[in-house]
Amino acid sequence: MKTIARIFLPFALAYFVSYFFRVVNAIISSDLIAEFNLSADDLGLLTGTYFLTFAVAQLPLGLLLDRFGSRRTEGALLLVAAIGAIWFATGETFWDLLIGRALIGLGVSACLMAAFRAYVIWFAHTRLPLVNGCQMAAGGLGAIVATTPARMAIEVISWQGMFLVVAGITLFSALLIFFAVPEEPKRGAAPSFTALISGLGGIFASPLFWRVAPLAIASQASFLSIQGLWAGPWLMKVDHLSPSAAGERLMLIAASMIAGFLLLGLVAERLGRRGVPTLIVAALAMGAFMLSQLLIITEAWQTSPIPWMLFGFFGTAGILPYAGLSQRFPPHLAGRVNTSLNVLVFVVAFAAQWGIGIVIELWSGFAAGPSSVGGYHAAFGMMLGLQATALIWFALFRVRGTNVR
Repeated sequence: MKTIARIFLPFALAYFVSYFFRVVNAIISSDLIAEFNLSADDLGLLTGTYFLTFAVAQLPLGLLLDRFGSRRTEGALLLVAAIGAIWFATGETFWDLLIGRALIGLGVSACLMAAFRAYVIWFAHTRLPLVNGCQMAAGGLGAIVATTPARMAIEVISWQGMFLVVAGITLFSALLIFFAVPEEPKRGAAPSFTALISGLGGIFASPLFWRVAPLAIASQASFLSIQGLWAGPWLMKVDHLSPSAAGERLMLIAASMIAGFLLLGLVAERLGRRGVPTLIVAALAMGAFMLSQLLIITEAWQTSPIPWMLFGFFGTAGILPYAGLSQRFPPHLAGRVNTSLNVLVFVVAFAAQWGIGIVIELWSGFAAGPSSVGGYHAAFGMMLGLQATALIWFALFRVRGTNVR
């Protein structure tokens, strides 16, 4: 319980805030479009900028985490996120929003990787899939708050006021991590940056890493880009839901996401004890995620929330490879292993979120009403195709005799 209180809860709160920032644009997109006259590709670029600065930070972040530890690194970066939230809330132009969103992405870039690294140190390895799942569930709570509760808050204090409140919570989270999380156990002299970079090179030279990375990247990028922004416009333009009904559907997605993080992590842990590799569990679950997207694209059960709930539940499978890879590399490489995968995930997520907007805009225009439906289908189908290709890549290595464990 002491470990949970001093290690898990501070990092979980930070990730709650991080995920709120990540997905809140789905609920305020109509406000941003109205106030700043944004097009679909503008909205995609603005929201995806979070992913871009997040990605740029990942490789140096891995070095900083393994050199200075999770407490100092994340505590400092969260201060940047608080500044970014204030900048975004007080911005008067599109460029102000872009700068604020970029600072937020940079500031929360350590929220997941710092936690994963700390958990490698403080929790047993057999517990990692479950503990990582609980961390992701905390992010799911942030996603829930960023739906209907955020819409209700906006009606009272405006979206700008809401961002200022969350900026205050972000500052509190930074202080909590810095003062509550204990120092890491000493493991001898701190490694030099030369040694840290050498370890990074070994990760990128690993065949195992490149067998797993494409599937994890495609799955996570699709989930992040759609759930973080484009699910909302799809629900309103393709499924013809009102903004309030779309907010309720987004809340169901977030609730399903929490269940997915917890249950898939638990299943992976239990199966791992019976000899089933975490990476294989991840691949099967990511395959189910693709099926959920196929149901959405084909508009099967269009009036039912079930396809979107399956989307939220199995979309969480992309996080399992982080635990699977951490189990296969030495603990001192944990920060760099996770951030090496994360940088690729978020670069592609940025491109996907912006690219979906470009496809929609080119197809027929963001405000084109029913005629814009084809653009949504084409964009979502493009993401599904990338995932299917990555799954085939993973499976072919198995066919050729590669033992992915």
